Amino acid sequence: MSKPIVAVVGRPNVGKSTFFNRIVGRRVSIVEDTPGVTRDRIYAEAEWNGVHFALIDTGGIEPDSEDVILSQMREQAQLAMDMADVILFIVDGKDGLTHADNEVASMLRRTGKKVVLLVNKIDNLGKLPVDFYDFYELGIGEPIPISAANMLNFGDVLDEIVASFPDDADTDEDDDIKIAVIGKPNVGKSSLINALLNENRVIVSNIAGTTRDSIDTPFEWGGDKYTLIDTAGIRRKSKVNEDIERYSVIRAVAAIERCDIALLVIDAAEGITEQDKKIAGVAHEAGKGIIVVVNKWDLITKETNTMRDYKRAIESELQFMSYAPSVFISVQERQRIFEVMKLAKYVAEKRALRVPTGQLNSLITDATMMKQPPSDKGKRLKIYYATQVGVKPPLFSFQINSRELMHFSYARYLENRIREGFGFEGTSIKFVFREKGEKEQ
Repeated sequence: MSKPIVAVVGRPNVGKSTFFNRIVGRRVSIVEDTPGVTRDRIYAEAEWNGVHFALIDTGGIEPDSEDVILSQMREQAQLAMDMADVILFIVDGKDGLTHADNEVASMLRRTGKKVVLLVNKIDNLGKLPVDFYDFYELGIGEPIPISAANMLNFGDVLDEIVASFPDDADTDEDDDIKIAVIGKPNVGKSSLINALLNENRVIVSNIAGTTRDSIDTPFEWGGDKYTLIDTAGIRRKSKVNEDIERYSVIRAVAAIERCDIALLVIDAAEGITEQDKKIAGVAHEAGKGIIVVVNKWDLITKETNTMRDYKRAIESELQFMSYAPSVFISVQERQRIFEVMKLAKYVAEKRALRVPTGQLNSLITDATMMKQPPSDKGKRLKIYYATQVGVKPPLFSFQINSRELMHFSYARYLENRIREGFGFEGTSIKFVFREKGEKEQ
């Protein structure tokens, strides 16, 4: 399911990050009174009246600046605008209309996208400053006064955002399985796709960063429809020197957002690196199916237990997603290439698996008998009822007596028991805990 994307753009220091943080309900972006502090756009999931969407916080745009950082921000914001369904243009109500605002508005008009104009730092909605009406000159619709710091007028803004989404947003009309191939540069992502497709639809080069954009390729395998999404390699920020590579990182994150299965391709010789963990974490947090693909296995000197030990090392380094299966391949030698597709189909089935409520509650009862729920000050956790309320990823709702008594360790125990009982290999599973009498949100 692909969620609508909303991009927050504007000059530096107009309050974009404060707005972003208020919407998503936590401090995702750094807020600091220094122009240009948000140098890389940041993604987060937001929700309003049951409608979920992806929110992008961008670096500020400074159209006439020769400063390198501000120039990069402008390009990042341009990319965000290219990707977005709705653009939020934030201006500073205290500064009034500026030449830079006009330049940015000119950029926005050329996108042809829905633009919502927000005039920030208006602390008294009943008494607008005289120069507020100057913002009509931008020619991109009626300006909406807000105060990001005080969350004034946010309801009207969110209503406008949701009403502006395309009619086909957030739907499950496509029946194909979307597979994003992710990982650092030069680990063999494009080569793997070419091997699976058995044709060179994606340019392959040993120069890291060749794949600048995400490339979608529909195909059929085993009677099922798939779409392979090739992404640019993700590098540590300290090694992202070219602007174009920096932008490719966001395209990769966006690809993860809209995929069903993420293939994390790693270099067998390098092993799991810190950057691999970060990339895997993005897919894990997004609730995607994940398969660790160890490429260039032909270059590894083999002993009796080499593969077993390597798998254990992966499990140790990626403990937060121990559910992810691994497959060892060599694209160069075409070894076990189609094991990847077999696993992808298997994981897709697990993500869509529904557990009968009776069987689920029987398993939970057995689990609580084997390991007593935690207690505090004489009060013990009670689980009254559990049911599966969603798939892709599987989502389970538990009705309990006290949310405070549901310790993380016990929730992990229940997760492990559910995995043992019903499978769910390759996919995260999500829990929501509600106290008795509490209505579903």
